Amino acid sequence: MKLSHMDNINTPSTPGKFKMEKPNYNHRFRWHYSYLAKLTFWSFVFMGLIFIFFFKSPPTSNPSSISSDLSRRSLKTRSWGGPDWEKRVKSSSKIRSKSGFSVLVTGAAGFVGTHVSAALKRRGDGVLGLDNFNDYYDPALKRARQSLLERSGIFIVEGDINDAALLKKLFEVVHFTHVMHLAAQAGVRYAMQNPNSYIHSNIAGFVNLLEICKNVNPQPAIVWASSSSVYGLNTKVPFSEKDRTDQPASLYAATKKAGEEIAHTYNHIYGLSLTGLRFFTVYGPWGRPDMAYFFFTKDILKGKSIPVFESANHGTVARDFTYIDDVVKGCLGALDTAEKSTGSGGKKKGAAQLRVFNLGNTSPVPVSDLVSILEKLLKVKAKRRTMKLPRNGDVPFTHANISFAQREFGYKPTTDLHTGLKKFVRWYVSYYGSGKKSDH
Repeated sequence: MKLSHMDNINTPSTPGKFKMEKPNYNHRFRWHYSYLAKLTFWSFVFMGLIFIFFFKSPPTSNPSSISSDLSRRSLKTRSWGGPDWEKRVKSSSKIRSKSGFSVLVTGAAGFVGTHVSAALKRRGDGVLGLDNFNDYYDPALKRARQSLLERSGIFIVEGDINDAALLKKLFEVVHFTHVMHLAAQAGVRYAMQNPNSYIHSNIAGFVNLLEICKNVNPQPAIVWASSSSVYGLNTKVPFSEKDRTDQPASLYAATKKAGEEIAHTYNHIYGLSLTGLRFFTVYGPWGRPDMAYFFFTKDILKGKSIPVFESANHGTVARDFTYIDDVVKGCLGALDTAEKSTGSGGKKKGAAQLRVFNLGNTSPVPVSDLVSILEKLLKVKAKRRTMKLPRNGDVPFTHANISFAQREFGYKPTTDLHTGLKKFVRWYVSYYGSGKKSDH
């Protein structure tokens, strides 16, 4: 073993009997006093830096910073609790129709979450939102969605699904009949930059939510967002719920597949009613800026070049683009046909419902055709940059078989890509104007 400089001070340089020197206690006392004084000083300095870093530092959009600071920032929420706060929670969750539900919507300030929350509220359901407003993409867009929902009487609690104390409090204040779990770390490519955020939200967060739901009485029925990404490298088309999903092409897909297995476990052990929805490339107004149709629109208007990927041997990259209104109908259909959970107080009392549905459009469209439609709608010629599909988790094509959802709750998408993009472009121009606002 290698000895340090301090280890060698009293050690003889040659073998033989070790002779212990008489210690100098006065010198040692002075040395210890000086050492403790320095240690105390630097301890205060270190604690001060921790205080400044944790409580005074502004948010950052640097992916590496996000990864290292993920748990703290996502669980650091605004103060909650108190009479006024509980009053808002109860008011937002109040059922206003005879056959309505009381629904907790996680990820309510997200793209799909906003549209689903608004649709539930319009038909008389009680709706309470939960969102942590992270900065995966521009939080200002999430705040704008929040304002939209607040005008409809929907309160979004600012908090994280990993915050068990907050979730327990919400279920104490409101006896939710259903949970629409849409909170997740989205995006296939971002997983290569910040993998921990996917584990934190899509696995740990999901488990934390299920732990709370299993223990409340009565247990809520849960509908949650899986993804078409679980089909991964599957080559059989169209993708059916019965197809293999054990070859994920990205960490995002792997976490969603893990979510489906976790759902099976909690259904089997605790009697939770769980319905997973595999979304296929959802698009539309108030969408996510990281999606191709969104940033293509932004860059085309700015005169920037856009990457158009092609698969091996100059093959076509295609997606089963599904308009948001069609997806919302599928979400509500799944919610309406969800059976009650069978457990009580964490104990299963009978077999519970477990389902997975594809929610797609059944009409894959090449990405190059998507660009052509945007060119016509924007009246601007795109500067295309053809590139090979990178090995970052993207797959060459997606195609949904929706026969199961059609059979179970009458799911039938009605919006073609041109019609849907026309509505998106109209919203985009009205929200961002010339596009200058989207630079921020």
